[in-house]
Amino acid sequence: MSQADIPQLKKLSTQIRRDIVRMVHACQSGHPGGSLGCVEYFVALYFHFMKHNPSFEMDAKGEDLFFLSNGHISPVWYATLSRAGYFPVKELSTFRFLNTRLQGHPATHEHLPGIRVASGSLGQGLSVAIGAAQTKKLNADDRFVYVLMGDGEQQEGQIWEAAMYAAHHKIDNLIATIDYNGQQIDGSVKDVMNLFDLKAKWEAFGWIVNEFEGNKIEAVIAGIEKAQSLAKQGKPVLNLMKTEMGFGVDYMMGSHKWHGVAPNDEELKKALAQLEETLGDY
Repeated sequence: MSQADIPQLKKLSTQIRRDIVRMVHACQSGHPGGSLGCVEYFVALYFHFMKHNPSFEMDAKGEDLFFLSNGHISPVWYATLSRAGYFPVKELSTFRFLNTRLQGHPATHEHLPGIRVASGSLGQGLSVAIGAAQTKKLNADDRFVYVLMGDGEQQEGQIWEAAMYAAHHKIDNLIATIDYNGQQIDGSVKDVMNLFDLKAKWEAFGWIVNEFEGNKIEAVIAGIEKAQSLAKQGKPVLNLMKTEMGFGVDYMMGSHKWHGVAPNDEELKKALAQLEETLGDY
């Protein structure tokens, strides 16, 4: 896909935030907080960086790949995929309803374009992404593999097994990102299980660590550009992306309470009043 300019990316980000709150409100179920916090990352990947094709071939030869490990933030991914042409935008209205292709956590048996693996059982996505990246290396395919994880997800042991594997096998076409918002379902990450110096941990596991702010599209673009420049030098790359849960909706921002709670009618009105319709609602 061709690259969008900064004003276009900002319009997309605002519209996708509208999509997210409307989707979660309509079914009164889902995870708005983390979804809102990661919008710029998804917009930057799908509309600026990744070589990808909405016609969607599973093997994606010659294309970049993306995997969502923290699958509960499916609203932001679905909204991004629809706005990128993978399926009709109006299908967002079916989110989490009976027999929809847009399950609460991404799944594959509905054959939704853009989804290559079921996710949401936390800790597994990095392993899948490493396998895909290693396959690309074996096939002399020089495109990147991207994966997004949550910071609370770093409490899972499988993450660290995968981290060791990737460094040992020099999976340097992989760019992993952690949504570093400091919140998880039961409270702040530091209170539930403190991660301490996450940068030092990943570096000790043999990764190159890159840090940037995740709620400004310019900063996200610069951060991913830097990650790409650090990649393919013998080590996997990890982005620590600092975001704010619920970003863009003032009463949701920074609170773990909006990890998995849907807005009511009045709260939806307040949210939409803060988010200008830019591309047309579904």
